[in-house]
Amino acid sequence: MKFSPLLEQLIEALRCLPGVGPKTAQRMAFQLLERGRNNGKQLAKILQTAMDDIHHCKNCRTFSETELCALCASFNRDHGLLCVVESPSDMAAVEQMGSYRGLYFVLMGHLSPLDGIGPDDLGMKELNALLTQREVKEVILATNPTVEGEATAHYISELIKPYHVKITRIAHGVPLGGELEYIDCGTLAHAFSGREEIA
Repeated sequence: MKFSPLLEQLIEALRCLPGVGPKTAQRMAFQLLERGRNNGKQLAKILQTAMDDIHHCKNCRTFSETELCALCASFNRDHGLLCVVESPSDMAAVEQMGSYRGLYFVLMGHLSPLDGIGPDDLGMKELNALLTQREVKEVILATNPTVEGEATAHYISELIKPYHVKITRIAHGVPLGGELEYIDCGTLAHAFSGREEIA
């Protein structure tokens, strides 16, 4: 069915969101127009403000309305610990754990030559500057356990070796409560290679 040009534009604009296909975008547009016009106006206003006012933290590169995000500006964090993650959502996941008290560096992606994403796109210059300016004792590489994530972690570890800081990688393997018969071979191989001695 053909809709008016403006309605078509609204549906198409909603499709930019992840996981939103044509039908879902159409339902969203109809919902906003039928029952949620005030909500739609509020959404449009907040979206405009967010797009204009949310930038990147000068130190860690996560999203922030101020030059430094709340974590980088905090005196209660351990400035000697630096956790490198791929995205702000990964940073949020580590924060939800509640036990990490260091700072972060957000790559905003991973190395992917096929997609044209190289070291400069991941802020390697900023990471070098951060390691030069700050007394970092340990860098924790918390990239995702994918081929790209592993390649990115390897690249970063080689890049920061001259700084003589401790470089660690988060463990990968069998999840808590998982049963071995349901674990894929790659995960099980990681678990075996990263096994630890019981004291």
